[in-house]
Amino acid sequence: VATPQTAPARPPLQRTEFQNFIQDNTGVALPLFGYNLFDSTGFTPVQNVPVPADYVIGPGDEVILRVWGAMDVDLRLVVDRNGQVSVPKVGTFTLAGISAGDLTGAMKSQLSRVYNNFQLTASLGQLRSLQVFVVGQARKPGAYTLSSLSTLVSALFESGGPSATGSLRKIQLKRDGQTLTTLDLYKFITEGDKSADRRLLPGDVIVIPPAGPRVALMGVLDTPAVYELASDEEPLGKLLAYSGGALSLANPGKVLVERLTPQSNNAPRTVEERALDAQGLQRTVKDGDV
Repeated sequence: VATPQTAPARPPLQRTEFQNFIQDNTGVALPLFGYNLFDSTGFTPVQNVPVPADYVIGPGDEVILRVWGAMDVDLRLVVDRNGQVSVPKVGTFTLAGISAGDLTGAMKSQLSRVYNNFQLTASLGQLRSLQVFVVGQARKPGAYTLSSLSTLVSALFESGGPSATGSLRKIQLKRDGQTLTTLDLYKFITEGDKSADRRLLPGDVIVIPPAGPRVALMGVLDTPAVYELASDEEPLGKLLAYSGGALSLANPGKVLVERLTPQSNNAPRTVEERALDAQGLQRTVKDGDV
């Protein structure tokens, strides 16, 4: 299975102006939520794993063919650019487009044209590689050569993920000029939801747009951090859910929201006290709130 091209170590995650503002005004250095997911250098590319039955065979894939009975052969066949393989004394036939689950049946059908009374096993060996492009606000944008089993999520790990100015919530996979899927990594991090993940094809483009609105959440919490909102405004209750919720040591009755008020010359930021009841949790926060 192909592994990514050797590349320089990913650059460190830079601090944003919002993080610097929070630290200057509160003395607290808040991290960006979720970006530490890509800090580990121990990620192992996809390899030595069972090939899914729905994997579609294509040029560059290796087929391991073992036959015994009327004939006794042990072959390693590579699918050529035309999507075909050549078996001695049998001929050339097409395998491209066949799923891995149908490989044994397809090989048996072809050999049955020449031989009787035989048994065989057919499996995939070395898999082809594919090249994809990671662009936009990526920590290390560029072209990557990956295993053909790679998905959008695994490609993000191999490429280092978004930069500090990149979004975790609206990562796009583009194919032939069309957006195939949009990935919200908050759902992956907090819920383990990979429903928006997709297997990659050669030439796919992963686009990491600029980060959306951000809010700083601090105090007596499991995960104080700077959070990115999914839209211009998001309910406070949803934001607390990302952070693990308020601890029992915190005041269960209220929260203070400091908000930027650019229209005011006297008080560029205001502080509002909100009740942490059902109504208060439904009230929204927006870009720049602390």
